[in-house]
Amino acid sequence: MSHDRTDEPGTDEHLETLDDQPAEERAELPAIETGRYLYCLVQTDADASLETTGVDGEPVSIIVEDGIGAVVHACDGIYDSANLAQIRRWLVRHQTVVDEAGQAFGTPVPFQFDTILRGGDAAVREWLREESATLERALAELAGHWEYRVEVVEVEPIDDETLTERDERLQALDDRIGDAEEGTAFLLEKQFDQRLAERRAARRESLTADLEERLAAEAREVHALERSPTASLADDVASDDSGSNSGETLCRLTLLAHEDDEDALGSILDDVAANDGLAVRFTGPWPPYTFAPELGGDGDKNAAATDRSNSQP
Repeated sequence: MSHDRTDEPGTDEHLETLDDQPAEERAELPAIETGRYLYCLVQTDADASLETTGVDGEPVSIIVEDGIGAVVHACDGIYDSANLAQIRRWLVRHQTVVDEAGQAFGTPVPFQFDTILRGGDAAVREWLREESATLERALAELAGHWEYRVEVVEVEPIDDETLTERDERLQALDDRIGDAEEGTAFLLEKQFDQRLAERRAARRESLTADLEERLAAEAREVHALERSPTASLADDVASDDSGSNSGETLCRLTLLAHEDDEDALGSILDDVAANDGLAVRFTGPWPPYTFAPELGGDGDKNAAATDRSNSQP
């Protein structure tokens, strides 16, 4: 089983997104004369600082109000470009800042890429005060918890002959095909192929359900992801498939778990990886992008945000 940090989930929380808006409407978005780009929220003291650079090389600061710190940098507009390489660099830097904040202060509540609050530091402090109950609850609930990703790959797929030996209906169809005339044999072969697909799907679903149940005993939340995710900018930036296993992906899961339970999760996955023909990829810990609450909303007059294809992988 591999356990690394090369498959960071993209952020999925938003105050407002522009990707769903036509280009002409996006062009009409009011300019942000003064704003604060938001990376994440952390629990910290009033004199906290983070020695790092943010998107586009901007200096990062922490604005603290009653123990809640917003990791930000000053900006005067959204980060939008037709140059995908530039977008990738911005996105990677955004995620790096969130990672560094998590390492320094504990589990952060991350914002999606290009989340901007209109106004200066005072506007951020006002927002922190107004939303303090919600933010305190989010930080407290996620404290010590991180996101982990699991992918189970069948590197040596079970062959048709073995599946046939294990299934009476497949055996019966196979016998009938051998004795049938050409036209009938063609129809029986279609039934045979359909039954094979059904058995493979049932086997995959059974393995996934069993794994989810075992992981749920140790993790706070377990969510299934698409086995073959749609490619996105976040996938392109945050994934490194150079060392991934070839074969069929049986399942992909995302977990929210306490950091103290990481070894227990790893032990479960080691058991799965011990099965012949299966490989497991276990990545994390990551900031809990998938599990962080949605903050703000359309009613927040100061909020302006975009989601540059930074959806879940």
